[in-house]
Amino acid sequence: MTVEFADVQRLPLPEKAHTMWVRDELADYLHVPHDGSRVEIVGGEIVVSPGPALNHNNIVATIQDAMAVARAREKDFPWRAVQTTDLNLAEIQDGYIPDLIVLHEKKLRAALDAGARYVMSTDVAMAVEVASPSNAGNDRQPGLHHRKDTKWTGYARCGIPHYLVVDCAPSACLATLFADPAPEARAYCAVTTWKFGETITLPEPYGVDIETEDWEPWTP
Repeated sequence: MTVEFADVQRLPLPEKAHTMWVRDELADYLHVPHDGSRVEIVGGEIVVSPGPALNHNNIVATIQDAMAVARAREKDFPWRAVQTTDLNLAEIQDGYIPDLIVLHEKKLRAALDAGARYVMSTDVAMAVEVASPSNAGNDRQPGLHHRKDTKWTGYARCGIPHYLVVDCAPSACLATLFADPAPEARAYCAVTTWKFGETITLPEPYGVDIETEDWEPWTP
């Protein structure tokens, strides 16, 4: 479900969508049920997505577990992976709820100590999205004939160093790591891909391997 700004004007919203999202008021104003649905602002549009399926959650858990294993093995491993935390991209007036974010333990501790409801783009080292049928277009890199901004565009614009997209479409079954963001170009300049069944090797500063043999495409 996507609510265009034109539709927002007809509601109308009492304030800017991003302002209400930051205050955690947007979902209630739109009467979104508290059933796991996510309310985000992507490329200037309000996007409401249903709660994820089991296969989706298994993939996210696999990535998070791999980070936890690295932490257990290396006492100086500084990276933490956190699920479904609000990410305020204030510089572009977007607000995302990534499936997973990876941040340095010092950044996480500072946010926890401050009692933050969300993190900022400068806190995030890597964002992870697992594409689902309802939101795949918002997670992927825009195509040549698709000029709409997506999360790929937004993460690049905000300079987030790495963006990992797991595309579970039956025609894809790929994990793609984007790196080297160019904010002014609204793009990532480096890309690495793995097929389901292959081992993802995250580059430094992470140095983490992620097994994907039990990852499956979504059901058509």
